[in-house]
Amino acid sequence: MAAFTNAEETQAGLADQAKWLLPDRLTEAGVQVQVGEPWAPHVVIDRNLVTGQNPASSAPLAAELLKKLG
Repeated sequence: MAAFTNAEETQAGLADQAKWLLPDRLTEAGVQVQVGEPWAPHVVIDRNLVTGQNPASSAPLAAELLKKLG
């Protein structure tokens, strides 16, 4: 799975305001979180799950979804 990274949250100035960070919570719950470069497109595909790290991932994520829809 991909989501905003702790580094991206920190760079955006939001990490200190959050009660918790999503990658940390997901990892604690046993989810394998894959992290790409901050602010770069990063898409993760695992069977039927297609997820992106940040807004820069929108276009490549949409392309992968369209492939899955055939």
